[in-house]
Amino acid sequence: MPDTSIRTARPDDEEPLARLDRAVWSYQHAVTPAPRPQEPFFREGAGPGAHLVAELGGRLVGYVRLGFPTSLASNSHVRQIRGLAVADEARGRGVGRALVRAAVDQARDGGFRRITLRVLGHNAAARALYESEGFVVEGVQPGEFRLEGAYVDDVLMGRSLL
Repeated sequence: MPDTSIRTARPDDEEPLARLDRAVWSYQHAVTPAPRPQEPFFREGAGPGAHLVAELGGRLVGYVRLGFPTSLASNSHVRQIRGLAVADEARGRGVGRALVRAAVDQARDGGFRRITLRVLGHNAAARALYESEGFVVEGVQPGEFRLEGAYVDDVLMGRSLL
């Protein structure tokens, strides 16, 4: 998408990212309670360098958070998408796709062999996006979460970077 740019987050993105996170929060994609207004966006192990952000027309409209599935050295060849958010007004404009592609490219360029993620079973739009970008379902944990009174599957997805 020509007017979307992707870059690594900077410390001064803290407040815009926190606002975005609060604005888009939903049990459609989150298993944790809604972020509180005073909660910092960046935290230990997930600082600015762990985030790629999308700007559309110079305005921050999305992010992808990257990390590791575990702290084990034997698992250090795998990168994990640990969060993805797109502002409501930017949805349907290719921002999420650009962020996923940038995450995959960054992981590949970093020498990682695989990239994985977890997505809620009822989040059909996110699952379709990931599948269209080469991720496959590698496992399902049925009823893993209870959200708003309903049991929701945790879908494990991944793809090779080789």
